[in-house]
Amino acid sequence: MLAILFAHALAAVLAPAVVRTMGRNAFLPLSLVPAASLVWVIANWNTEQSLHITWAPGVSMNIDMRFDSLAAIMSALILGIGTLVLIYCARYFQDGDTRLGIFAAEMVAFSGAMFGLVTSDNMLILYTFWELTTVLSFLLVGHYAERASSRRAATQALLVTTAGGLAMLVGFIILGQVGGSYQLSVLLENPPGGWLAGVGVVLVLTGALSKSAIIPMHFWLPGAMAAPTPVSAYLHAAAMVKAGIYLIARLAPGFADSGPWRATVLTLGLGTMLLGGWRAMRAFDLKLILAFGTVSQLGFLTVLVGTGTRDAALAGIALVVAHAMFKAALFMVVGIVDHTTGTRDIRKLAHLGSAAPVLCIVAIAAAASMAGLPPFFGFVGKEGALEAIATASVLNPTVRTLELVGIVAGSILTVAYSIRFVWGAFGRKQLTNPSAAVQNMHPIGTLFLAVPALLAAAGLVAGLISPVMDTLLAAYADSLPGPQDYHLGLWHGFGLALWLTVLVIVGGVAVYLAHRRISRLRFEHAPLGNAERIYDATLRGMDTLSIRLTGTTQRGSLPLTQATILLTLVLLPTILLVLGTDAPVDLRLWESPIQFAVGLIMIAAALAATVMRNRLASVILVGVTGYGCGVIFALDGAPDLALTQFLVETLTLVIFVLVLRKLPAEIDERQSAGFKPARAALGVAVGAAVTALGAFAISARSAEPISVHMPDLAYHIGNGKNVVNVLLVDIRAWDTLGEISVLLVAATGVASLVFRNRRFGTAPRVSDAPSFAPTPETTWLLGGDLIDPRHRSLILEVTTRMVFPTMMVLSVYFFFSGHNAPGGGFAGGLTAGLALVLRYLAGGRYELGETVPIDAGKILGLGLIFAAGTALTSLFLGAPVLSSATIELTLPLLGDIKLVTALFFDLGVYLIVVGLVLDVLRSLGARLDAEVENAPTGTQGVAR
Repeated sequence: MLAILFAHALAAVLAPAVVRTMGRNAFLPLSLVPAASLVWVIANWNTEQSLHITWAPGVSMNIDMRFDSLAAIMSALILGIGTLVLIYCARYFQDGDTRLGIFAAEMVAFSGAMFGLVTSDNMLILYTFWELTTVLSFLLVGHYAERASSRRAATQALLVTTAGGLAMLVGFIILGQVGGSYQLSVLLENPPGGWLAGVGVVLVLTGALSKSAIIPMHFWLPGAMAAPTPVSAYLHAAAMVKAGIYLIARLAPGFADSGPWRATVLTLGLGTMLLGGWRAMRAFDLKLILAFGTVSQLGFLTVLVGTGTRDAALAGIALVVAHAMFKAALFMVVGIVDHTTGTRDIRKLAHLGSAAPVLCIVAIAAAASMAGLPPFFGFVGKEGALEAIATASVLNPTVRTLELVGIVAGSILTVAYSIRFVWGAFGRKQLTNPSAAVQNMHPIGTLFLAVPALLAAAGLVAGLISPVMDTLLAAYADSLPGPQDYHLGLWHGFGLALWLTVLVIVGGVAVYLAHRRISRLRFEHAPLGNAERIYDATLRGMDTLSIRLTGTTQRGSLPLTQATILLTLVLLPTILLVLGTDAPVDLRLWESPIQFAVGLIMIAAALAATVMRNRLASVILVGVTGYGCGVIFALDGAPDLALTQFLVETLTLVIFVLVLRKLPAEIDERQSAGFKPARAALGVAVGAAVTALGAFAISARSAEPISVHMPDLAYHIGNGKNVVNVLLVDIRAWDTLGEISVLLVAATGVASLVFRNRRFGTAPRVSDAPSFAPTPETTWLLGGDLIDPRHRSLILEVTTRMVFPTMMVLSVYFFFSGHNAPGGGFAGGLTAGLALVLRYLAGGRYELGETVPIDAGKILGLGLIFAAGTALTSLFLGAPVLSSATIELTLPLLGDIKLVTALFFDLGVYLIVVGLVLDVLRSLGARLDAEVENAPTGTQGVAR
C-alpha cells in the first residue's frame, strides 16, 4: 500500500517533465502507475492487510492503513477508471496546452490521494488525504483559470467541501476521544454511545454529505462541470464524489443504529435523488444533464449504504460499481461529442447517431445501465435496492413505504433523463438534415472512442456475470446485520422488485414523453430557496461581517493596536489571579551582587531608551538590555542560551541599523502622538504583570519539574550533553521544524514586499557594477573599490579580510560541537550570518554578491529539505518521525567518532539561518543601497 502511494507521488513529480518530452502522449506511460497498482489490488482481493507505522503517537497521528473488502472495491474503481481516464486524456487534449504537465501531475496525484483515503485506518490520516483530494479537485476544476466560470466553480467546490471537511474533523476528534481510539477498525468493533458520540456522528456525516453533493450542499457539483471532461469523468463520477459514499459505507456497520444516523442519511439522500432527477429533466447541456443525474444517483447511493442492512449494503455497493462505469463512460461520450462537434447543447445536435453510430451504441449501452435496464449491471443493482428497501426490517413500516415510494419516483426520473440524454444527443428530432454542428464534426479517433466503449461493455458483462460480481462484492455486505440469502442476479422470479422495475421503466418512458409539459411546471418561488443564491448571500454576508469587524478592531493605528493587545495582556491574567489564586509567592530579587549590578544596568538602559531622541542611540540602549539578559543566562549556568542571546542581539542591532539608514537620525517631537505618561504606565503595567505571572507560575508548581530529568534524557535518548541543542533537534524537533518553516515563510514574505516584482535572485557582483574595470592590483575586498572613498574604511576592510575566515571556522565549530557543547546549528548559522554582515559592511553590496553568489531562496529551500528530509528518512526506515540514530566510526587520524543523525536536521537549521541573514542583507541592505545610488543627485545618503 505504501509503495502504491509512493509510486503515485513519484509519477506526479515526474509528470510535467514527461509531458514536456512526449506531449499529450505522456498520459499513456503515466497510466501505467494506476494500472500496475490495480494489478496488486486484484492479486490481493481476498486478503485483508494492515500497515502500522509509528509516527506521532502522542497526538494519535500514526500511519495506520487497512486493505479489506470495501477498500479493495473502492481501490479497483479508483485505479481502474483512473487508468482509463488517463488514456482518454491522451486524445482529449492538444499539445499546445501550456498547463498540461501540471494537469497530468494533479490527475496522478489525485489517484494516489484517493487510494490513500480508502485505505486509511486512522481517522486523522484519512482526513489528511480527504483534504488533499479537496485541494487537487480545486486545482483540476480551475484548470481553465482564465475563465471566470472555472474560477468560480473551483472556489465554490473548495469552500463547500472544505467547510464540510472541517466539521468532519471535529467529528473525528469527538469520536476518537469518546471511543478511546482514532482507528476506524477499533471504533467499528466497539462503537461509542451517548449524546456526544451522536454529535460526532452528525459532524462526520456533514463532511461526507458535502463531499458527495447531498442537499443542501449539492449545488457545487453542477457548477464543477466547468472542469475539463476527464475531470468530470473521474472526480465527479467515479472517484471524489464517492468519498462521502465510501465513508458512510465504512461507518455504517458500527453507527447505522445510532440515533441521528438514519434520520439524516435517509431523508437527505432521498430528497437529493428526487431533486437531482427533476433538475436533470430541465437542463439542455449534456454535461449538466449528467451532473444533475450524478447528484440524483449519489442521493440514491447514500440511502442504500446508509440503511444499515446487509441487503441494502450489497445493492448499494453494486450500484457504486455500476455508477462508476456508466457515468464515467457517459461523461467521456459527452467529451467526444463536445470535442468533435464543438457543442454540448442538445438543441444544436441532430442526426449525430447516424454520423457516429458506434458512439451512439456506446451511449445507449451506458445510459441503459444508468436507467436500470436488463441485462446491464445497473439493473442488477437497482432490483437489489428495491428488494432491500422493501424488506428492511430496521425501518419503521411507514418509513419503509415512504422510502420505497421515493426511490421508485426517483428511478422513474432516472429512466426519463436517460432517454432524454440519448435522444437529445443522438436523435433525429424530426429534422430531415443533420444540424450544423454535426455536419462540421471532426472524425473520432479509435483510442478516443475505445475507452468509453470499454466501460460501457464492462457494465454489460458485469450484468451477465452478476453471480461472480456477487462473490466479489458480498464480503463487505456480510459485515452488516441481516440474512445472507439474497444474492445479485439477473433473475429472482416474479416478485415485488420485478413489478416495481416494470413500473419504473413504464413510468420513465411516460415522463419523458410528457417532459415538455412537465418542464413547464415550476414554482413561482422556490419553496426551499435557491441553493446557489443562498451560497452567494452567505458569502456576501461573511464579507460584510468581516469588513465591519475589521473596521472596528483594525483602525490603522499601530499604537492603538499595540495598546489593545498589551492592555488585554495586563487585565485578563491580573483579574484571574486576583479572583482565583491565593497561593503564596516566594520571590527573591537576586541571588548574587553581580545579578543586581547587571539588573541596574539593564534598567538604566531601558529608561534611557525611552527619553533618547537619537534613533541609533535608542537602538543601542535597547541592545544593552538584551546583552544584559545574556549575561544573566551565563551567570546561571546556561552558556548555550547566553551564546545564542548574544548572537541574536548583535544581528538584531545590525538589522535595525540597516533600516535606520532610511530614517532621520533624530526623532521629531512635533510628529510624536499620544499621551506619554499613559504609555509609560502601560509599559510598567506590562512588566509588572509578566513578572507576577512568572512568580505565581513558579510558586504554583507542585510536582518535580521535567527539567530535572532533561540532562539524563538528552544524554541517553538524544546522545548529546548539550540539553538545549538536543531539545531543538531531537526531543522537541517537531517544534523546531514548525518554527523554521514559519521563519522561511516570513523571510520570503519580507523579501517579496521589498522586491515586489522579483522575489528571488542573487546579490549583484563586482562585474555587474556600471563602473567595473578589471584591475591587476590586489585589493583586500573586491567590492571596496566601488565604494565612495569618503565612506571607505581601509582598517575595516583589512580587519574583515582577517576576521571573516576565523568567524566561518568558528561557525563550523559551533555547528559540529553543538550536540555536546555550547553551539549548534542555530548558533553556528548566526555566527556565519554575522560574518556575512561584516563582509557587507566593509565591502558593500557588491562584496555580498562576491561572498555568496547563491540565491538566498535556494539556501532557505535547501535547509528546509534537509530538515524535512531527516524527518521523512526516519519514517521510511520504520522509525518515528524525527527520531535520531547514532553512528560510531573509527577513522585514521581522527580516531573514534560518534555521529548522531540529528546533525542533518541541525544542518537544515544552519542553512535556514544563513539564508535568512543573506535575505535580510540583500533586501534591507543591497536593495536600499541600489535605490540610494539611483536616486537623483542631492538626495543620496550614505550607503554601503
